[in-house]
This record gives sequence, structure tokens and C-alpha cells, in this order.
Amino acid sequence: MPVPFLAHWAAEGVSGIPYALTALKAAVVLAIIVLLKRYFGGTRNSAERLMHSKVVMITGGTSGIGASIAHNLASRGAQLILLTRHAPSDPFLVDYIEDLRNATGNQLIYAEQVDLASLYSIRTFATKWIDNAPPRRLDMVILCANVIKPSRSNPRTTIDCLDEEWQVNYLANYHLLSILSPALRAQPADRDVRVIFGTCSSYIGAKLDFQTLKDRSMRTAHAIPAPDKPEARISRPAHKPAQTSPHKTARNTKADQSSMYASSKLALMIFAKSFQSHLSAYERPDKQPCNTRVLIVDPGFSRTPGTRRWITGASLLGLLIYLITWPIWWLILKSPQQGSQSFLTAAMDVVFGAPAANIGGPGVGFGVSGGKLIKECKEWDILRKEVMDEKIGKELWEFSSRQIEQRETEGAILRALEKKEREALEAERQNADASSGVDAAGETGSDPGKGHKQQTPGSRRSRKAK
Repeated sequence: MPVPFLAHWAAEGVSGIPYALTALKAAVVLAIIVLLKRYFGGTRNSAERLMHSKVVMITGGTSGIGASIAHNLASRGAQLILLTRHAPSDPFLVDYIEDLRNATGNQLIYAEQVDLASLYSIRTFATKWIDNAPPRRLDMVILCANVIKPSRSNPRTTIDCLDEEWQVNYLANYHLLSILSPALRAQPADRDVRVIFGTCSSYIGAKLDFQTLKDRSMRTAHAIPAPDKPEARISRPAHKPAQTSPHKTARNTKADQSSMYASSKLALMIFAKSFQSHLSAYERPDKQPCNTRVLIVDPGFSRTPGTRRWITGASLLGLLIYLITWPIWWLILKSPQQGSQSFLTAAMDVVFGAPAANIGGPGVGFGVSGGKLIKECKEWDILRKEVMDEKIGKELWEFSSRQIEQRETEGAILRALEKKEREALEAERQNADASSGVDAAGETGSDPGKGHKQQTPGSRRSRKAK
């Protein structure tokens, strides 16, 4: 059968075979789609590492790229601690962890409630983590949590009166790691500890002017009642509409607000370099070199929930257009699994570990201290010189510290006033209950029909008493 078919093809040409030209065109189109998909899908991770007994802390590990990283590491036996804004008893989180345990066969997966939009929540968890003797084991911290406002919406404000993108993408990571720093430094010298930051290419066009950044990132705090007036009713800042700073400059325009995401990513990379220098400057009691490596990863453009929210503008019309054009997004955007490959390389490749960096030699990764980031599973140069500038890093560190101190002080005052208010309301309620109980008792005693009835002579009760 094949021989006559080939002979007919050779004699008559392609036109002599029914639908041959159509099949060839379809094959060419399919081949182009496959090649484009492989190109946009990026490089796959080829590194392997024994992850059993490794303790890995992940932010953003319940969706998108973070969920894919969590699944991969859990399937290799790592003990995962997922930092989420939901309480561990939340039904969604319980089902998610149970499904992840069943899918990976790993029961060492836990969740801790850490709301990155609340500085108080971060401090509560981090101080509880480091308040332990001996120090808890911590092999890796992966920072995947990320938020980007929809393309056609106004900036949002957190409970701390800070821009949501600035706080979640940068300031929360600064706050978390600055408190966890003693726990990282206390790890044994032979332990390979890694801190992995997630960024994106938007940092290339970001602006980082601290005065403008202060005006854009901080909202006007609400008036705080005087401490001697506990009866004054107050609200959490998140329950009030966001207000722009009164020190608004000409540069604080809508275009500036839209670039807050890029500024937060650039600030995060500058902090990553400063944090590596901070860890390396610490002199260990055993005189061993620093065993913590800070790495920056750019996963590329991926079809994550945040990306979809930005593309659709958080509107139904945008979602409809996205669904209609979904084949295009499927082709040019990575899946979360493909986007996680560079993170897995940073987590498992031996050349990016602290022991390899201390030994040195050809083929060893430079990391952020060498002006490199990991993209497509290999190192690329960081394209902003501010990341390696120690002066800018120190200025950003001090600026962030002051910002956190100010907001935490205001938050502590608000919580104290709310506590007084709750106590006053509780006291009023108890007094009201007590007074209502006294009134009821008085009414019972004054009612002749409900009081103690005396026995009448000759009654059945009086005869029983005899």
C-alpha cells in the first residue's frame, strides 16, 4: 500500500493526492505553533537536589507560580511552611493543604497566618518564630507574594495607610527578613541557606526618588483621638477611603502612581543586595564564612492570577475579551509551571549555594552580590546600577526602617484605643445586665402574687407539715 501511494505521489505530484496540500499547510502551522510555544515557554530546570528534611518558608504559595514551586518542593520531600493571609482553619486553606499532601505524598506541609498587608501581622509571626531556643531550622525562604493593581483602577491602601503595591511587594519582605535575620544567621555553618526574591523586568524602567516615593507610598494617617477620650469611636484605616498626601508634588501624577509596581520591584532588588551584605558582614561565633545566599529570580511573563487581573482590568468586559483572545495569551505567556523553573533552579542548583560561593572557582554562580539575577535558569546581568550602589541601599534601608517605625507606632496607638473602647462597651453591657437583673428581682419581690405564699390553716400543705 505505501509503495503505490508513493509512486502515485511521485508521478502526479502533491496535487494528485486528495487534501495533501491542506494537510501540509496544517502541519506547517502546527509546527510553527509548537516552536513558538517552546520558545515562549522558556528553559526548563535540570538541577536536582535532595530536599528531604529541608525547611522551606514560602510566601504566595497558594496560587500561581508559588503554588507550582510548593508542589515541586513538596514532591521532593521538603517541609513547607506556607505564609498566607488566611487563618489555618480557613476551609479553602485546609482543603488546599490536604490536596497538596495527598498529591505529593508529603505530610510535612503547614500554614501560618501572615498578612503581608499588615505590619503587625508580620511582626507577630516573625517574633514568634525567632523566640525559640534552640533556633528553629530554616533552609530556605522563597518570596513569591506579589500584587499588582488592575490596569484601569486607582491605587489601593493597606490597613497601615501604605500603598498596597509598595507594602506587599517590598516593605513586607523587608520587615519579615529584618526580623528573621537572627534566625538565618544562627543556622549551622554546614547548612546551605538560601533566600530567593522574585522580581520582574519592570524594574528596568522604574524611578526611585525617595521624596516622591514617600508622597506616593504613604497615605495621610487618620486623626487619632486623644488618649484621655477612650469613648471616641475610631475606625481602622483600611475601612476609610484612601487619601492622598497633602504634600503632593507635581510629579505625583497618575502616571507616577501606575509605576509604583516597578518602583517596588527595584526597591526589592536593592534591598536584596543590602541584605546579602548585611548577612555577610556578620561575624559568626565559629569564625566560619556566611552560609546564606541571597538570589534574585525573574520568572518571565506568566499566566498567573495577578497577570490575568491586570490584563482584564478587574472588569467583566475585560474578562470577556481575555477569554476570547485566550489562545494568544496561552501562546505567548508561560504557565505557572513554566514560570517556576527559574525558582527551582535557584533553589536546587548546587552552583548557587553558599558552600560553592565560599569555595569559588569556574562555573559557580555570582548571585546578587556579583550583580546577577537568575532568568531562564541561568544568570543574567542586573541592568540597573542602583542595585549595586551601597549608598542608595543604605538610604533605602533607613527610609524603610523609619516608615515601618512610624506606621507601627500609629497602629499600636489605634489598637490600644480600640481595646479601651471594647472594654468600655463591655463594662456598659455588664452594668446594663446587672441593673436589669436587679430590677427584675425587685419586681418579683413587690408582686404579692409571685412572693412567698403563707400556708393557710387546714390546707393540704399544712397537714403534710404536721
